[in-house]
Amino acid sequence: MLLLLAAASTCAVAQEHEAKLAIRDHKFEPAELTVPAGAKIKLLIENQDATPEEFESHELNREKVVLGKSSITVYLGPLDPGRYPFFGDFHQETAQGTLVVQ
Repeated sequence: MLLLLAAASTCAVAQEHEAKLAIRDHKFEPAELTVPAGAKIKLLIENQDATPEEFESHELNREKVVLGKSSITVYLGPLDPGRYPFFGDFHQETAQGTLVVQ
C-alpha cells in the first residue's frame, strides 16, 4: 500500500511544470514562454517594476494583479497544445505575451 501511495505521489509531482515570467519596463519577459501540454503549470510571475501590472488572458480564463516589486503564482492546466495570448491590462501597448503549449 505504501509503495502504491509513493508511486502515485511521484506521478503527480512529475506532471507539474514550473515556469517563470518577469515584468520589466512594462513588458513580459520572455514574451513567448513554452510549457508542456497535458501538465499542470505553476507560473511564477515577478513584477520588477515599481507600479502594478496585471496578468490577464481570456483564453486561459485568468486575471490577476501583480503589485509593484512583488510576485504571484498562477496555476494553469493541464492545457491542450496551442498558443494562449496574455497581456497586462495596465500597459496593453507593451505588456503582451504568449504561452506556447506543446
